[in-house]
Amino acid sequence: MCASISGFSKLSKSKKIDWIVETYFSNTEDAKRILKQYWNSNDKLQQLHDEFIENTITNYYLPLGVAPNFLINGKLYTIPMAIEESSVVAAASKAAKFWMDRGGFKTKVISTTKIGQVHFMFYGNPETLKNYFKHIKSQLIYDAKPITKNMEKRGGGILDIELRDKTHDIKGYYQLHASFETLEAMGANFINSCLEQFAKTFKNEAFHFDAFTEEEKQIQIVMSILSNYVPDCLVRAEVSCKVEDLNEDKTISAEEFVTKFIQAVNIAEVEPFRAVTHNKGIMNGIDAVVLATGNDFRAVEAGVHAYASRNGAYSSLSHANIENGIFTFWMEIPLALGTIGGLTGLHPLVKLSLELLHHPTAKELMQIVAVAGLAQNFAALRSLTTTGIQQGHMKMHLMNILNQFEATETEKTTLIEHFKTNVVTHSAVVEAIHQLRMKN
Repeated sequence: MCASISGFSKLSKSKKIDWIVETYFSNTEDAKRILKQYWNSNDKLQQLHDEFIENTITNYYLPLGVAPNFLINGKLYTIPMAIEESSVVAAASKAAKFWMDRGGFKTKVISTTKIGQVHFMFYGNPETLKNYFKHIKSQLIYDAKPITKNMEKRGGGILDIELRDKTHDIKGYYQLHASFETLEAMGANFINSCLEQFAKTFKNEAFHFDAFTEEEKQIQIVMSILSNYVPDCLVRAEVSCKVEDLNEDKTISAEEFVTKFIQAVNIAEVEPFRAVTHNKGIMNGIDAVVLATGNDFRAVEAGVHAYASRNGAYSSLSHANIENGIFTFWMEIPLALGTIGGLTGLHPLVKLSLELLHHPTAKELMQIVAVAGLAQNFAALRSLTTTGIQQGHMKMHLMNILNQFEATETEKTTLIEHFKTNVVTHSAVVEAIHQLRMKN
């Protein structure tokens, strides 16, 4: 019978584990063994991981792979990718090699503006509120100087603050809509600190604004928080070449391949059911690099999918066309990333990943991450429009199935050879393992 517990967070890690295994698991020793086998033998390193979050009981591993041969703006990269899904790293690597021989990826950062909002309620005269905002705007920026002075020295800071009337959506609802430049930092803590100071000044100074009635002085601050929707923090990545240069697959002509490829992209532009899966493939590449470099992949995911819906319907993030015999495949995507702050200076593998990428600036990392997404998308669409997605994916998935059935090294060698010429399906692998073991 499961039971609630008080004071769990105050228990030692060992005591937390004791309670968990005794409450939830029938084989307590086996459960405890599994949890502890993922602890790092280096006590200092394990403590670092323990302190990343609350109530840590063990580490959860993801493979960290690399995809070499990415030529981006004339510079070669090997890109780190933290992901559990088979075929993603292989597909990205294959696309990188394909485009390295055709001029590589071209990228540029379009803009780097980030957004934060103070959400508040005001039920008085809108014109009086507008006058109050004009009166207080410079004070909002001035009162935040202790927070912004170091960022301003580096060239960043508060770009602007607007008053936005949202009463057509919710009665009495307004926003202070602020834009920021945070340079090498993703900037969440900086932005939130500024917003909370804006809210404090905005609320307190209202009591001294003579044009307000006593009721109007009672501005209700609901919350102050950054937005992970960053449509003005944009990066573009693209590849292009002559149509006839897309002739690597001898089973299909370059012209037929390009026609089907563009049709596949066009379908994702108009069909949301396809667009979601299409964009998920892009995020396979993006999330893997975002995670490897210690950035917030959940924030990136939320912002990207909102951007994919910006025109009123969910649509493809990538686009393709042919003009004057030149095939171009491109994507513009919002990415709020940082190379300082958070895990970037704490997690040893994150620091290693950033060094692998030549210690990129935040703008350079935006471009690298966008390229990883575009490469993954190209690889997926090439498979879908030629051999089909399962042929390559299931061959990569073969090892997972073999490990699931605890295949020996000898069995793996035999079965890998067998499936070089046979279709890989879960049932086919299970049958092959069974037949092999029957012979032995």
